[in-house]
Parts: sequence; C-alpha cells; structure tokens
Amino acid sequence: MGRSVKPDAFVSWSGGKDAALSCYRAMKDFRIACLLNMVDEDGRFSRSHGIRTDVVRLQGEAMGLPVVQPRCSWETYEEEFKKALSTLKDREIETGIFGDIDLKGHREWVERVSRESDMVAVLPLWGEKTRRNLLEEFIDMGFEAVIVAVKRDVLGPEWLGRSVDRDFIRDISKVRRVDSSGEEGEYHTFVLSGPIFRKRINILKSEKVTRNQHSFLDIVECELEEGTNSRRGA
Repeated sequence: MGRSVKPDAFVSWSGGKDAALSCYRAMKDFRIACLLNMVDEDGRFSRSHGIRTDVVRLQGEAMGLPVVQPRCSWETYEEEFKKALSTLKDREIETGIFGDIDLKGHREWVERVSRESDMVAVLPLWGEKTRRNLLEEFIDMGFEAVIVAVKRDVLGPEWLGRSVDRDFIRDISKVRRVDSSGEEGEYHTFVLSGPIFRKRINILKSEKVTRNQHSFLDIVECELEEGTNSRRGA
C-alpha cells in the first residue's frame, strides 16, 4: 500500500520553544506548509516576541519553510490574523498548529478564530501536566534556544542571551512569580537549531534594549551554518 498523504497545516510561529516543539510533534500527522508570524505595523518586529522580522525569516529558511508575516497593530491583530487564515484556506491549508500549554483564554481565542475562519486548531502541547517536562523534552530532542525577552518586573536583563539548558531549568525554577515555561509571558525564547531545522542559526551580533515593560535581546546580525541538523519526523 502507498504511503498516505498528510494534510497541510500552518504553524502559528513566534520563533520560540513552544512553537518549535508543537511543530515537531505535529509533523507526525501533518505536512507543515508554512509559518504564520504576525508583525508590527512597520514590518520590523514580530508581535509576539519582538524579534526582527528578517531574523524570523531566517528561521524559516533554516527549516526550509516559507514565513507569512502579516502586519497589524494590537487593535487589528484578530482582523489581520483572520485575513491571513482566509488566504491560507485558499491554498487548501485547513489546520493551524498552536503552541499554547494551559492558558484557557488563549485556547478559547485560537479555537474561536480558527472556527470562524473554517479552520481547525490543533494544540499539541495542551494539557501537559508538568511544564518543566516540556522544557526537558525540548532539550532532550536536541533543540537549542536562547532567552530574547523578559518582563522587567520579574526578571532582569542578565537573563537575556542565556541558553535554554538544564542549568537554566534549575535556575528559573528558583525564581518566585515566574512559571518555569514562561507561559505567563515572563520570558520568551528564540530557537537556533533542532530536529525541525536543516541548518543552525548562529548569532553574530546582538544588543540588550528596553521597550516599555520588557527587556529584549535584539538580534542584529546572524547567519546560517550548513549541515548542522537533519530534519526528523517530516
């Protein structure tokens, strides 16, 4: 018998660990057609993690996937997100992969917006009993990531640039008012390599900046390293 064809799906892409791990899990059942990354009105930074849009596109290149980057304000986010889903629907992409873990409001939003756009929302990480297990799985699968954003009232700028490794898990678990997976937005990550990547991203130049209530590692320059990772589970 011939191999069954997997249905196409897009990944709601932040550039961080939860999006990457949900993508990895979803690849068992879906063919990932593209990454959907909402960006600011000027097209300079991603809405979710404040990463430069060209750096996010480099992730797509490293994965061998196109990145769709609609512009929006926070006020027009849902409207523009739905427009993007409509365009993807015209390409016969009918499933969205989301990296939410256990925030009920987030799940309700993605399911409602997907349903209203005649799409199906899939949340591969939803309901994990221990968030720390997700961090350990992320590391065990061979992913590499760094901290690129922190809430200034809970974490200092010294956390920026730290690798997501077992030392990080140990240290973040000791900080009061911080969820180990950053599910409440205490910190955000940027994935450099892993089993869904064909190439590794090397950061060449970055600087720490402050925007409103967050501190960011602004990745100014980076490059792709050939032949570092092979895609598994595709």
